[in-house]
Amino acid sequence: MKSDKLLSFKLVPSSVVSTALSVAVSVVISATLVVPEGAFAASQDTAAANPAKAKKTTKKAASGAQAPAKVAKKSGATRTVAATDDARPTARKRRVSYTMNGRHHTAVRRVAFEPRQPTVGQAFGLHETPDSLMLRSGVAYVVDQNSLEPLFDKNSHAVVPIASISKLMTAMVVLDSKAPLTEQIEVTDEDRDYEKNTGSRLSVGSVLSREDMLHIALMASENRAAAALSRYYPGGRPAFIAAMNAKAKQLGMTDTHFENSTGLSSHNVSTARDLVKMVNAAYQYPMIRQFSTDRSYDVFTGKRNLAYNSTNALIRNPSWDIGLQKTGFINEAGECLVMQTTVHGRPVIMVLLDSSGKYSRFADATRVRTWLDNGGADQQPRITSADAGGPGT
Repeated sequence: MKSDKLLSFKLVPSSVVSTALSVAVSVVISATLVVPEGAFAASQDTAAANPAKAKKTTKKAASGAQAPAKVAKKSGATRTVAATDDARPTARKRRVSYTMNGRHHTAVRRVAFEPRQPTVGQAFGLHETPDSLMLRSGVAYVVDQNSLEPLFDKNSHAVVPIASISKLMTAMVVLDSKAPLTEQIEVTDEDRDYEKNTGSRLSVGSVLSREDMLHIALMASENRAAAALSRYYPGGRPAFIAAMNAKAKQLGMTDTHFENSTGLSSHNVSTARDLVKMVNAAYQYPMIRQFSTDRSYDVFTGKRNLAYNSTNALIRNPSWDIGLQKTGFINEAGECLVMQTTVHGRPVIMVLLDSSGKYSRFADATRVRTWLDNGGADQQPRITSADAGGPGT
């Protein structure tokens, strides 16, 4: 009788047996891998509030004893993407969570993507002002340096943050003080950026001459160098800021105000028209012309050698004849650029503020130069609608 049963089992085709086993295994794996959606969401919230407790919550949500654990080890990683609404109604935040299961631990890494806050110019609609050159800068102003005649004008009256363009005024105040350029200046904790929390290659304790500090502040926009220069001014930093504002008033910069020497403060504001006056005044200082247009410069901090490069990509372009330049950026100001340059034998001053991309300010400068090369300035000067009828924004 036993032999008959055994014989009947052997007669079952092997393909049927393998199919049955495959189905059974699939059912078991599917059952063990199902994780309730609410349980996983709860585990994410727990992970954010209490990482230690998150590990326990994840184990409970996964349920299924040892079988899921073995599957997790084989898979190596589980990636989950969840889109959540941001607190702002017009912005969305995409949260990506990565869970890596190791032999004895679980690591969770979260990366949140948030849109950049609008600049002051964007908030006031300066980028919506049409212009014939289709510039990406919210503010643009180009004048003939000899006559100060406007050649191109877009929102030149708008009062906006100017970021590190401020360092041109910093340089003039330093040089006007007649302080020894060979004097050694030390970087201290007071020179660190506690407003934007930006970094610097000049570590605390670095010692440079006043001339070297001025050089890298103008060429490479080194913030701690500009901060240290203001602190070593006779009367200290408050006296230095007062001297910056007094110099602006002397130059007729009626819509300009400075609160620090670096430009990291969004309260360092000006107009394109005022900045033309500042650029023209700074151009009268040979040292500012030289330092701002150098491509690179090396300094020794007392600890190590540092190689700095210009922040202006156009300086390395041989087709440009630039006599003075300064770049600037903070979130509120956008990308900024001022230059004195010669086009077709005509010295001009360009001011480009609140540009919308890292390289767009340089592209805008190239568009303006091409327009000048094609005789655009010999025609009717380009005046925007915002400025044609009054003081503008």
